[in-house]
Amino acid sequence: MKAAILHAPRTELAVEEVTVAKPGAREVLIRTKACGACHSDLHFVDGAYPTPLPAVPGHEAAGVVEAVGSDVTAIRPGDHVVTCFSAFCGRCEFCLSGRMSLCVDLSTKRAKTESPRLSLRGTPVHQLLNVAGYAEQLLVHENAAVAIDRDMPLDRAALMGCAVVTGAGSVFNTAAVRPGEDVAVIGCGGIGLAAINAARIAGAARIIAIDPVPAKRSLAERLGATDSFDPAYEMVKEKVVELTKGGVHHAIEAVGRISTGELALSILRRGGTATIVGMMPIRESLPMRAMDLLAEKKLQGCLMGSNRFPIDIPRLVDFYLAGRLDLDSVIAERIPLGGINNALGRLRTGETARSVVIFD
Repeated sequence: MKAAILHAPRTELAVEEVTVAKPGAREVLIRTKACGACHSDLHFVDGAYPTPLPAVPGHEAAGVVEAVGSDVTAIRPGDHVVTCFSAFCGRCEFCLSGRMSLCVDLSTKRAKTESPRLSLRGTPVHQLLNVAGYAEQLLVHENAAVAIDRDMPLDRAALMGCAVVTGAGSVFNTAAVRPGEDVAVIGCGGIGLAAINAARIAGAARIIAIDPVPAKRSLAERLGATDSFDPAYEMVKEKVVELTKGGVHHAIEAVGRISTGELALSILRRGGTATIVGMMPIRESLPMRAMDLLAEKKLQGCLMGSNRFPIDIPRLVDFYLAGRLDLDSVIAERIPLGGINNALGRLRTGETARSVVIFD
């Protein structure tokens, strides 16, 4: 099969022929139909976050199951599935307490003594974030995929594997937004737009979008934002506080910069919560002032929307099919696998919300 491989940080991906193994006892082999180009991949492609190489990036994928291992029961050949990189073991403390996205049990991966799932001319190829979606086929643990309604278009379903389950989950699960509360979302890429759409579904009163790209702010308003601002506007903090009569109840940071994290904290009302979704520089820290603590403001992290993806993704599919979750507007372009480097380049500039690789 063809796959886009990262051989070294800060280099272009190379589309090459890769060998995929047969499914193990608890693995599923999937014919990839679509994979989103997510900004999270850039942290590894550009060397900001370390990862074993060579590797196939891409973690936001959907496809059709071709074969399953002998012990797989929940997924069958022919099923339409979405993959999710928060593969879970189902038996650790995190899984048993309902925090499946925090599972780090290695049983969902192949042991080093086993043959690799992917190889290139006999050399093991790593699956970045457990998925390796920039490839014509996916071989993953059964707990890294969930079957969905076949009426769901797979190019839009792919976005649910990261952007949507993360953005919507940050609102529904991590922040637990209540009807009537005010929400600000900083960064209107795929994750931020999903958070805005989810805030509307959750019944938020004011939904404020903050992004430097006018087209993204316009799209955010189409998806539910009541107001939008350029973060370069020098009075943005004061304007948000004025509009919400004291600050927002929830600020969702979906960029991954210290400056936007600081902005999230600065626009909170007393007792408000800043939820950091973006992947910030790995060695930097985001401080809170003593007065913020005295005002009972909260700062919390968010990994993959605190998801329970076997439950969350089918529900998000239902929202889409019912016309409540707009994914059609989010996809800026559909490209072949050979266009992946151009799509990653557009992610670096922030000019598009989501590019989706389409496989025949």
